[in-house]
Amino acid sequence: MQAATADLSMWGLFCQADLIVKTVIILLASASVWSWAIIFEKLMILRSVKRDAENFSKQFWSGCSLDEMFNDLEKIPYRLDPMSQIFVQAMREWRRFSGSLAIGIHGTSLSQRIDRIMQITLEREMDRLEKRLNFLASAGSVSPFVGLFGTVWGIMNSFHNIGASSNTSLAVVAPGIAEALFATALGLVAAIPAVLAYNKLSSDMNRYGKTLENFAGEFSTILSRRIDDTASRSEKRGMA
Repeated sequence: MQAATADLSMWGLFCQADLIVKTVIILLASASVWSWAIIFEKLMILRSVKRDAENFSKQFWSGCSLDEMFNDLEKIPYRLDPMSQIFVQAMREWRRFSGSLAIGIHGTSLSQRIDRIMQITLEREMDRLEKRLNFLASAGSVSPFVGLFGTVWGIMNSFHNIGASSNTSLAVVAPGIAEALFATALGLVAAIPAVLAYNKLSSDMNRYGKTLENFAGEFSTILSRRIDDTASRSEKRGMA
């Protein structure tokens, strides 16, 4: 009679489940909540850095002084966006060593150092943006199997109840089967958004990374011209 009045709501299924199935449900629910937290965080961060990159590009290509831009950005107390970070680190290296060109440091060496610093900064900033993104891939690939484990365990319990009661009626089998299917559903609920979000966010971040690489290449060309001009003026002064 108890089985006939069994609560088949989600909360009821959770309360009636044994310890193993409860653990599976808690793990899957936690993975789903954490996945959604990461998804919303990354979406907001990507929207912010794209907007900042667009604003920075407008200012950078407006013809204003690079030195003035550098001075303004260095005064900002909070963390800069990735594109501004690349610019600031490159300009800092340029200012640190450009004056030494007149005393014999080869311009190519400085250009290579600036390129290396921009590449390191780009990689560090992308690593920061992609932090915790791998959790979505893991959740997407593992959650269905965790749910399947809960399903198998629930079905085993159903067969055990059948054997213990010697009753094959639906009232005896239904609660255990429902628990099993609930675990399967939770596995899919955790996995599907995680996989879709991981693919979308990875694609968006790859495009953003390409934008940073293009900017670094263009800025490297500008600084290389500056280095060549400075070296040329130094040689002329030396010959004079």
